[in-house]
Amino acid sequence: MDRVSERASPRTLFDRLWDRHVVVSETEDHPATIYIDLHLVHEVTSPQAFSVLAERGLKVRRPDLTMATIDHSVPTLPARPDGTLPYATEAAARQVEQLQANCAQHGIPLLDLGDTRRGIVHVIGPELGLTLPGKTIVCGDSHTSTHGAFGALAFGIGTTEVGHVLATQCVLQRKPKTMRVTFDGALQPGVGAKDMALAMLATIGANGGQGHAIEFAGEAVRTLSMEGRMTLCNMAIEAGARVGLIAPDETTFAWIEGREFAPAEADWDAAIADWRTLRSDEDATFDKEARLDAAAIEPMITYGVSPDAAAAVGKAAPPSNDQGARDAADYMQIEPGQAFAETAVDRVFIGSCTNSRLSDLREAARVMRGRKVADGVVALVVPGSEQVRRDAEAEGLDRIFLAAGAEWREPGCSMCIAMNGDQGAPGELVVSTSNRNFIGRQGKDVRTVLAGPATAAACAIAGHLTDPRRYMEEMRDVA
Repeated sequence: MDRVSERASPRTLFDRLWDRHVVVSETEDHPATIYIDLHLVHEVTSPQAFSVLAERGLKVRRPDLTMATIDHSVPTLPARPDGTLPYATEAAARQVEQLQANCAQHGIPLLDLGDTRRGIVHVIGPELGLTLPGKTIVCGDSHTSTHGAFGALAFGIGTTEVGHVLATQCVLQRKPKTMRVTFDGALQPGVGAKDMALAMLATIGANGGQGHAIEFAGEAVRTLSMEGRMTLCNMAIEAGARVGLIAPDETTFAWIEGREFAPAEADWDAAIADWRTLRSDEDATFDKEARLDAAAIEPMITYGVSPDAAAAVGKAAPPSNDQGARDAADYMQIEPGQAFAETAVDRVFIGSCTNSRLSDLREAARVMRGRKVADGVVALVVPGSEQVRRDAEAEGLDRIFLAAGAEWREPGCSMCIAMNGDQGAPGELVVSTSNRNFIGRQGKDVRTVLAGPATAAACAIAGHLTDPRRYMEEMRDVA
């Protein structure tokens, strides 16, 4: 019946994914019941959910459709000589221990400490082939939108909803509206997906996608690698969107093929045939549209305390038009009209679920190779998974970072949310490849500037905010 209705009227990719997973339709008085194909779990948002299951005597309905990893609280420093990990707090250690106990009790697969597949939840899902086109994917983490890069319907859920999914394999949701953001034309050299995301946020605002599922389209999107697409969808949530989506294509299929949990042999052929149907019809209509000229996008940074306060790093801070903007300028110590290049940098963080994949580290390494981190700047490079770490070390990227004077750490969320002891000091300005620049996100009174990997690396070398294209010739030489 779904195939007939698909032919009857133009439909968006989001509509197709939503309708495939509706168990009970939405009414005026009740949200829709949506079936979940994959539930990703980590140590921070799950303890309360498991406690509710215990109180009610409930079991996890589908442990085989659940995967757990440890990422937020785990230290990125190596173990002590006695083998213990240097947790920042006892509470962080207890979170990890509780997840280990809950997974053992309920038979949930856990990528535990020491597992060669462990990593940040939104890195390991795609890496292992758990993230697939057409799936519904949830996690108690707002940046679950990352997985939409594969044509999956992926969104973050709250702690109560984590419990619902554990108990029922379903979640209650109101259907969002649809929005398409189109990037026309091709990107300039030295401009990447993070710059696209920040340019989008500067254009549509932090509430521009509120209540919508955003589908990304256009030439610049189609030519992105899967890593770039994940970065773009990761940042959709910063526009207030519930979901970020990109239609799967040959780039998607090539990434997935051969991964641990990906379909194989005859199942692969059947999956590809189905995945090719997951796209918006040419004449599909969206509730909202936005367009950006990809060729006009430059390397971007943020200058305020919201991801949409973004501008080209080679420019100057814009006027503060309201009290909130003036307060943000005061906090960031970046005055209106001040050239960003005049802003000194104290610390650089390259990592997070936004930009910690192998291609991100390669991009940063091209800038750092043969150079030194500026005096007084601390640079921290944190791979997104054990696999990324191994691959980076096999290519010698770790040696490039270390030779430049940067620190090379173990996988984890690290400074993105500063739960594990990796954080800035009060008053420091941190250039970060993560996704949020909220006050206190990276430590008390820390000032956060968001940027892509090349820009962050360039800032570490220069000691101040700078356009990475000043190093472009050298980057091409080692590419």
